[in-house]
This record gives sequence, structure tokens and C-alpha cells, in this order.
Amino acid sequence: MTGEAHGQALPAGLRERVLSASLRARAAGRPEPAPPEISPAEAFSRTADAFHVTLGLLNGGQWAAPALRGLDVQGLVGHLIGVEEDVHRCLTGDPEVAVASHVASTQPAANRQAGRPPALTRAEWRRAADHTIDLVRTADLRAEVAVHGMRLPLGLLLIIRAFEVWVHENDIREAAALPPSAPEASTLSLMTSAAASLLPLAAIRADLNDSVRVHLVLTGPGGGTWDIAVGQSMSAPADVTIVADAVGFCRLAANRVTAADLDPYVTGDQDRAAAVLAAATTLALD
Repeated sequence: MTGEAHGQALPAGLRERVLSASLRARAAGRPEPAPPEISPAEAFSRTADAFHVTLGLLNGGQWAAPALRGLDVQGLVGHLIGVEEDVHRCLTGDPEVAVASHVASTQPAANRQAGRPPALTRAEWRRAADHTIDLVRTADLRAEVAVHGMRLPLGLLLIIRAFEVWVHENDIREAAALPPSAPEASTLSLMTSAAASLLPLAAIRADLNDSVRVHLVLTGPGGGTWDIAVGQSMSAPADVTIVADAVGFCRLAANRVTAADLDPYVTGDQDRAAAVLAAATTLALD
């Protein structure tokens, strides 16, 4: 029971002092204990393993289920084969893949899965993912690479690859009426950090001109806290705080849920917070 319940006022500033002490002890949104740190290459490898396991759960009818963009499950796996093939081209210096369309460039790989035994598609995807892992095993993760209109460090590309594989794994799980999966905490930590760091880019893509200082708190294993400036106007920035589930925020960034589905806790300018959350969905590759 509080002191107020006994008719006694709490000391002035007590709440602020308690919150300040709590934040000094543990940053908001940081899980304790923190998940072990892993490399982007390891994150991709773990996500690839999880995806391969999911494909092994599917029966023949589930491989033919509609999944995304007019692709059935088998075609969607073919899309991911095509993405890995383009990553291989990128890593071996092919300049054409730098400006290739993420969807159009991978469509031939999706198309060639039609009529094949699903086991061959699953095996082809495994070989493609393993070849990516082999190519980056000793590579400099800070080196800049270019693929599908993106120019970015190799390490960030691998995190984005893990992100996309996980997203499409869940597209397939939904199509096959399987329960959704979440990345394990160490991989999720890299994914949330990448999504947070890309929010300014998302704001540009969404033509968000209002300047906003975002205090983003993502909760649960793999979560964290970030202070991010977005928007391009010269006006005084608004301050907003957005608190949301880490996995849910990644689903938002993948354009698989809406801000309403995410149901974040928001303080500050509600309209600008809504605009930031809407902008996050533009990070999706599909």
C-alpha cells in the first residue's frame, strides 16, 4: 500500500528519482541478461537453418498453397533462391546486380520451381544459402557491397538477409497453417538494431518531412533502446517515445502488421509517432 493510502503525501520528486535510478541500473528496453553477441554471418546461418527445418515440415499440398505476390510456397522458396544467387553475384563483383530489381531479378528462379518435386527446391535453396555462408566466411563484414539498389556494409546485408528469410519463413508458415516463429534472441538483437538504424531511411522513403526525435524502446529478448532523429524539415523537432514488442516491430518493418496491430505505447506527438511507424513499413523488400 502507498503512503497516500494512509493519507501521507509521497516525497516530492520521488517518482522521478526512482525512474532515474532504474535507468542508470539498466537501460530501458534492454533484456537482462543480454543475449550472447553473434556475428551477422552467424545470424544468417542460424536463420537459414530454421528456415530449412520449416521447409521439412511441409507436405505436398502445403508447398502448393498461395503465399505471396501470386507465388505459391514453392515459388516463394524459389524467390529466395534467386536472392541468394544475386548475393553470390554481388560478392563476386558483378556490377549489374547492384541495380537489379529485388523482385524482377529473382522471378526466373521462382518460375523454374514450377512442376519440380518440392524436395529438389528445398535442396537447391539449402545449397544456395550454404554457398552464401561459404563466400562470407572470411570476408570483411565492413566492406561495402551493392545489390538490388542497396549499397551497404556486408555485415548489414547479412542481417537484412536473415531478416528476409525469417519474414518469408513466416509467410510460408501462415500459408501452411503453421504457428509463427520468432528469431532466437541473439539474431533478433541484430535485426532490431538494423531496423532502428534504418528508420531515417524509412522516413525519407515515406516523404516524412517533419523532424522527429524518436525514443524507441523495443521490449523482450533481443530488444533495446535507441534515440533516433528522423525527418528533413528545419522546424523544431517533436519528441516522441514509442514502446513496442521487439518481434512485433520487426513484423511492422516487414510490412506484415500495421501500427494498430502492433499496439505500441506512445507518448508525445501522436500524429508524428504514427507517421514514423507508417514509414517503418517501407523497409520491406518482398
